[in-house]
Amino acid sequence: VFNAKTAELLSHHQVEIQQKFPKEGWVEQDPKEILKSVHECVERTCEKLQQLNIDITNIKAIGVSNQRETTVVWDKTTGEPLYNAIVWLDLRTQSTVERLLKRIPGKNKSFFKFRTGLPLSTYFSAVKLRWLLDNVEEIRQAVDDGRAMFGTIDSWLIWSLTGGKNGGVHCTDVTNASRTMLFNIHSLDWDPELCQFFDIPMEILPKVRSSSEIYGLMKSGALTGVPISGCLGDQSAALVGQMCFQDGQAKNTYGTGCFLLCNTGHKSVFSEHGLLTTIAYKLGRDKPVCYALEGSVAIAGAVVRWLRDNLGIVKTSQEVEKLAAEAGTSYGCYFVPAFSGLYAPYWEPSARGIICGLTQFTNKNHIAFAALEAVCFQTREILDAMNKDCGIPLSQLQVDGGMTNNKVLMQLQSDILCIPVVKPSMPETTALGAAMAAGAAEGVGIWSLSPGDLTAVTCERFEPQINPEESEYRYARWKKAVMKSMGWETSEAPSNGDTSIFCSLPLGFFIMSSMIMLIGAKYVSG
Repeated sequence: VFNAKTAELLSHHQVEIQQKFPKEGWVEQDPKEILKSVHECVERTCEKLQQLNIDITNIKAIGVSNQRETTVVWDKTTGEPLYNAIVWLDLRTQSTVERLLKRIPGKNKSFFKFRTGLPLSTYFSAVKLRWLLDNVEEIRQAVDDGRAMFGTIDSWLIWSLTGGKNGGVHCTDVTNASRTMLFNIHSLDWDPELCQFFDIPMEILPKVRSSSEIYGLMKSGALTGVPISGCLGDQSAALVGQMCFQDGQAKNTYGTGCFLLCNTGHKSVFSEHGLLTTIAYKLGRDKPVCYALEGSVAIAGAVVRWLRDNLGIVKTSQEVEKLAAEAGTSYGCYFVPAFSGLYAPYWEPSARGIICGLTQFTNKNHIAFAALEAVCFQTREILDAMNKDCGIPLSQLQVDGGMTNNKVLMQLQSDILCIPVVKPSMPETTALGAAMAAGAAEGVGIWSLSPGDLTAVTCERFEPQINPEESEYRYARWKKAVMKSMGWETSEAPSNGDTSIFCSLPLGFFIMSSMIMLIGAKYVSG
């Protein structure tokens, strides 16, 4: 909850959402758990406000921000999800992507780039929805019966919060729609040809609205009757929250993944270096749309979670900073966390995670340091691509997101980029961006987005502390490690681990022919 006049954070509450990994490369979340966490956060935050003697009737608008691309299909008659949400970094759709590529001239991943801004990849919603339609009978049946609704998490939440099966509003905003691969970023509408290519029935898609308008009213809980009037995908929300409203302004958000966005104004710029063209925001029904170039890294904060939950070398995420600080160096150890392949600038789904440069001297402290360094190297790669595409190098990097509380990481980032890193004292800029969009909506009008009315933000600044030569040497070694991570995975791998000798055709043929000759010889001698 923010003060619309000062942008001050008044109260907050957060709940960690469980991720499910039912098979290798699969990542799911329970849509009902996500909705429950929202209800819980609303109630707890309102309780905290009352403890601070702030009247909750002062809350005039609600904004929604969400991880983009994550795909949900639900039944509009029961209000129940028909399958778990397939999360943005899920890899199950690799074979779907390869099948679709065969239908594109020259198997060109960028065939739809000038319409969507995106390459054909497991990352975006269209292929996740195609997989659900191909593999989940309940969803196919619901589509046939006219009961199915598709949406990214924003659509699922807005529909549920505005009444659900009793008149819920089925909508999304332009920023989330632009991440589906079904949306034309120029006409600002669903594209019939794209829907035909992916064989997606258009009647299940939500209505596309601007990022700042009243979609509907809250129908239950402490904020019943309050309008939901802001909706932005998380990275667009952070761009707004960092107040990057001018051409050429950029921000980098460190969350589960890492996302560098540069505002390109009313002009859609197409990258020659592996970046995406995406919609930054459209702050009102009659307001112009703004575009951004985006560098997307799949694994940032997720690498810390992996060290905690999979390797067990730390009990809390905060311990990683302590271990890294104790080491002070990776001692030649490099960690490429390509758990979901490599995103920008490579778009290489065959890559997998590697840790290399290990010696008998390497310990968990060095691996923790290498994990943080990996986040910084990946940011350097997308920043280099951004500088090449924009032609004007960034003189400093504005950062936000949960990981920016890690001071070792922030200093490392400045050292590896050789430019200052600037962090606002209130790191939750994604939430701030959603609140700004909600407060500025027509019919709410309590938050002014005029440049003169935007409040200056207090910041912490990290300056480079190593010489550029050392930075370049470490970056070159990282690039070498990245090359070694590629080409590990193919979709043709045996699905059930069958290691029978008959899997080898020549060997199988040799054994079978030997048996026939043996039987034949016995028959002749008999």
